[in-house]
Amino acid sequence: MAHAKKIAMYVVIVFVLYTIITSPARAADLVQIGFEGISSAAHGVGEFMTQLVA
Repeated sequence: MAHAKKIAMYVVIVFVLYTIITSPARAADLVQIGFEGISSAAHGVGEFMTQLVA
């Protein structure tokens, strides 16, 4: 099982590197979308906490 996880991790790393090398603009867009999602989630948690306290 641990061996399969290691192989899967290598496959993911190779895929990410391939994506960055072949299409850096698309990779940058995907990273930006990811950070926007994280920012939106953090904003939602902040709003929830504000409403909880108020």
